[in-house]
Amino acid sequence: MRFSRLGPPGQEIPTVSIDGIHYDLRPITVDIDAEFLGQGAAEAVSRVQTAFEAGKLPELTEAASLRTGAPITRPTAVVCIGQNYAAHAAESGAPAPEVPIIFFKHPNTVVGPYDAVSIPPGAETVDWEVELGIVIGKRARYLPSPEVAFDHIAGYVISNDVSERDYQLKQSGGQWSKGKCAETFNPAGPELVTADEVDPGNLRLFSRINGELRQDSTTADMIFSVPQIVHHLSQYMVLEPGDLINTGTPQGVAVSGKYDYLKPGDVMEIGIDGLGQPQRQELGQAVISND
Repeated sequence: MRFSRLGPPGQEIPTVSIDGIHYDLRPITVDIDAEFLGQGAAEAVSRVQTAFEAGKLPELTEAASLRTGAPITRPTAVVCIGQNYAAHAAESGAPAPEVPIIFFKHPNTVVGPYDAVSIPPGAETVDWEVELGIVIGKRARYLPSPEVAFDHIAGYVISNDVSERDYQLKQSGGQWSKGKCAETFNPAGPELVTADEVDPGNLRLFSRINGELRQDSTTADMIFSVPQIVHHLSQYMVLEPGDLINTGTPQGVAVSGKYDYLKPGDVMEIGIDGLGQPQRQELGQAVISND
């Protein structure tokens, strides 16, 4: 199934798309949140299917005119895997990691797939990163093996791990999160596609900047696979329903030195085949405010 959230920020309506029509999920859930996802993907799908067949889900007739928000509510954590594609590690001047590199993004970085992305004041090295995002379903805690990890995945989203490279590499003190946590730095969606519809080991990822192709790869090139990542993380932290895991980006980013960094007015297009229409974000300058 394909879930999305439509409407103004803070007022998004949870929906399911069936045969291209958006149906309102509010008769059975407040939102695409931890409670809805927490019993696992199969239970969520069954619950929605039963309600749909019973005629309990009204069509959201104004769907086409509504803003598309992130397909999940604000997660309790956004956990990221660094340098998970060998070619990207090489273009960054680093050897392929032997164990997953972990860093975090602030949960409030998550915005809709077509929302504007804001460049922080004084930032000059803003970069794009198309990534496969894992959304956790059932709580994952000390999983015994990678094979059971799939039981704890609700589905997958397109994720853009926007990064400020000077903040990440020169001002970080050895940690990467300073370059990852600016507001709007994690567009997600447009859809949460449930795990039963996705082969996460064979998905094409791509990015375009101002219409020019930058990244073009597949998840088959990941060093650590989706089940390996979820299993590994569960040994060090408890993954809660609705948490987002960014699984790394392939080669073709600005930090390679091959391309210019982003500037106001640039447009990013970020896509993964099978996970909905590509994201599209225009870069703007952040407005300084204490509101």
